[in-house]
Amino acid sequence: MGKTLFDSPSFANHEGVHAVFDEKTGLRGIIAVHSTARGPAVGGTRMWNYASSAEALEDVLRLSKGMSYKNAVADLEMGGGKSVIIGDSRTQKTPELFQAFGRAVDTLGGRYYAAEDVGVSVADIAEARKVTPYVLGLSDGPEASGDPSPVTAEGVFRSTLTVARRLWKQDDLTGLTVALQGIGHVGGYLADKLHAAGAKLVMTDVNEALLSEVAARTNAEIVAPDVIYDVKADIYAPCALGATLNPQTLDRLTVKAVVGAANNQLATPDIGRALFERGVLYAPDYVINGGGIINVASELKARETGGAYDPQWVEGKLSRLMETLEEILERSAAEKRPTHEIADAIAEARINAARDQRAEQLKAA
Repeated sequence: MGKTLFDSPSFANHEGVHAVFDEKTGLRGIIAVHSTARGPAVGGTRMWNYASSAEALEDVLRLSKGMSYKNAVADLEMGGGKSVIIGDSRTQKTPELFQAFGRAVDTLGGRYYAAEDVGVSVADIAEARKVTPYVLGLSDGPEASGDPSPVTAEGVFRSTLTVARRLWKQDDLTGLTVALQGIGHVGGYLADKLHAAGAKLVMTDVNEALLSEVAARTNAEIVAPDVIYDVKADIYAPCALGATLNPQTLDRLTVKAVVGAANNQLATPDIGRALFERGVLYAPDYVINGGGIINVASELKARETGGAYDPQWVEGKLSRLMETLEEILERSAAEKRPTHEIADAIAEARINAARDQRAEQLKAA
């Protein structure tokens, strides 16, 4: 008998995993709801040309669990979910495809809210919004939060400064070299911020035209995608797809810190421990890249209360998230444990507390 979904190493007691298909538009996707303990599952939609449906499944399972942890660490009243659409976002996007995707999201009745992620734009989500209210990250309306990428980049940038203060005792990035992998939605904004703070940038991306554009305005050195791991740098900033910290790349890195926007940077948890044992400070990805989901959460909050987008609320949550990062780094040093283990413990405690509270409420009812 072949393997099933429940045999996957990435299956983590998910509440629901839904295959979505529409023959007319060519939609093939998966929506994974990991947890609704803290509220409706919220997470972006990724459109990627996966090599197989099995690869897409592994990605959405890992990403949706990561969203549960990310939302919990950011202290948001939301659970975790994620969706993927199998296809080339450069050639296979149509308004009809995203409307079909919106109809699929709508069948879940609000258990999952979709937003932007890799390969998916605000305009794409606006197409889905035509057929379902269960999408976030819109550009129109008083509650609209728009593109979350700039806020994600701001959180990663502040985290980089936090690490610089801890490791190099400086308040800017002057004299430090950052190896930046991926300059898409978030990476481009981050590159500008790092450059303005004095960092020397070495960068790579598969989009050569965009790479040249960003490198020109940030005085960055360009290297081939596979060479980025060999760059003599102080900080490695993975801002593309996940699992770039793996057994094949670990020995090639010479950096003192990893601070990047990509999700699921550790191929396996033991890579986080290996980094710790080598003295490399790893800023947990789902902690430092939480700015975008905070921005999206403000839209859901405004929608529920009938209010408008509140940038001060976003700033307050982002500042609190940076305090949580400081706590994680302090505890890691004091307890001599890898940072990702500390972050996981905080997230799991918050999720379990919400789950227990909900169970008590159901019992009382």
